Amino acid sequence: MSFPRARDFHLPGRSEVIAANGMCATSHPLGAKVAVEVLEAGGNAVDAALAGAVTLGICEPQMTGIGGDLFALIAHPDGRIEGLNASGRAPAALSAEAIRAEGHAVIPPGSAHAVTIPTAVAGIHELATTRGRIGLDRVLAPAIRYADEGVPVAPRVAFDWNGAVGALKGAARTHFSFGGAAPAPGRIFRAPAQAEALRRIAAEGRDGFYKGEVMEDMLGALNALGGVHTAEDFAAAKADWVEPVSGTYRGAELIELPPNGHGAAAILMANIMESFDLAALDPFGARRAHLEAEAAKLAYDARDRLVADPDVAGAEGRLAKLLSKDFAAKLAALIDPERPMAHPAKTAEAVHKETIYITVVDKDRMQVSLIYSIFSNFGSGLASDRFGILFHDRGRGFTLAEGHPNEAAGGKRPLHTIIPGLIREGGEVTRCFGVMGGPYQPNGHVRVLSNLVDYGMEPQAALDAPRSYATEGVLRMERGYAPEVREALAGMGHAVEAPETAIGGAQMITTDREMGVLRGASDPRKDGCALGY
Repeated sequence: MSFPRARDFHLPGRSEVIAANGMCATSHPLGAKVAVEVLEAGGNAVDAALAGAVTLGICEPQMTGIGGDLFALIAHPDGRIEGLNASGRAPAALSAEAIRAEGHAVIPPGSAHAVTIPTAVAGIHELATTRGRIGLDRVLAPAIRYADEGVPVAPRVAFDWNGAVGALKGAARTHFSFGGAAPAPGRIFRAPAQAEALRRIAAEGRDGFYKGEVMEDMLGALNALGGVHTAEDFAAAKADWVEPVSGTYRGAELIELPPNGHGAAAILMANIMESFDLAALDPFGARRAHLEAEAAKLAYDARDRLVADPDVAGAEGRLAKLLSKDFAAKLAALIDPERPMAHPAKTAEAVHKETIYITVVDKDRMQVSLIYSIFSNFGSGLASDRFGILFHDRGRGFTLAEGHPNEAAGGKRPLHTIIPGLIREGGEVTRCFGVMGGPYQPNGHVRVLSNLVDYGMEPQAALDAPRSYATEGVLRMERGYAPEVREALAGMGHAVEAPETAIGGAQMITTDREMGVLRGASDPRKDGCALGY
């Protein structure tokens, strides 16, 4: 089946953005503007991505901030690809046994136990000082300015804020609500206390966050809420350079970060999908949605069994299994093309016995794929008193199952849902992309990859296309699917629902070496855009 490569200008939509020198695609226009301004002022793609990302913590505070974590992939002009894992570890004194003794079967949401050490700032410092060009102070200057002056709340941000404002507690309610209420679109949001924290980081580097008054403010808040965090835990925060992992899908190479992120689950899902002739199916029909749902169930079940802190014994073997095409083929064989599986864990048992996103490309064609998050909307719903540092809730990625490789323990990193991506074709990185949406992200990576490879969609169309996601026993389908498709899937046995919120939010920059230009695509599900110069 062929698919038009250009949009139909009779229909609603947006064109791709084309520029020759540099480009950013992200989820808020101000973040994209800041990134392009940094490029124009002489910064490289790392500087621009960081400046835009930290600014997004003011523009989209429900999604990200310096109380979160960060992952990045960098494709250098010479072909080298590097990965950075700036995800936080649990405080040394954290004990799954103690949490179970409190009567919990999972890490309790909205608790200090869910707060691992925020490590995004360590990642920002590492990237700016070792791979950037203009210095940390200039990278942080735009975010400081907008935190002081304020930014108008965008429509999608207001929608998310309204749905999550009730989760804010104590200091977080003070810093991130308007008398307990969410803002309407257009209302100015200011974060002067956070601006002061950013000034400390700009002047003192990582020590401005992990030592001194900012650290003491965070530590005091967490301890008062029952956390076992210590000053030593904060001082030990560290971003690690890691070797990316990859897998091929019909000739295109999908590049991801290794665990504790779940990028390997995206590669596994792509490998499962490769067993089926998707190109022969309607891209927006019931058959494709069914196969994708079943592949996602199996890939996520494997993720839950196998993804954990890479320092846990047996990590290499678990990762090799996730990347294995043979393993994927065995899982693919479990899929019934006519009926959904009710219990993927039980179905796959015999085989197993054997988390904002910003992308920037500069004039030298350094490509940065970066994702930066506080996990749930407004993270844990907890914040520090003085500086208003909103804490993420990444500790919820741990399990309390005794003996599991991802069991919560002091000093460990939990399974992480945020994954930046790259696609390499013909030996060269052609696309920087990411798909926001928490646990949806591996499914989202494969959806976009398949749209490009199987159906020949141009990038903006690949992001615009309707999405579905099988999770928690329900097949969530956006309203972009035709009613007859939803009815066909329900007839097959899927529990079909339309989600309240659109699924995910994607961004992509394609490096078109033949034309000598950059092509940006930005998901209409968010407020953002692609901008270039």
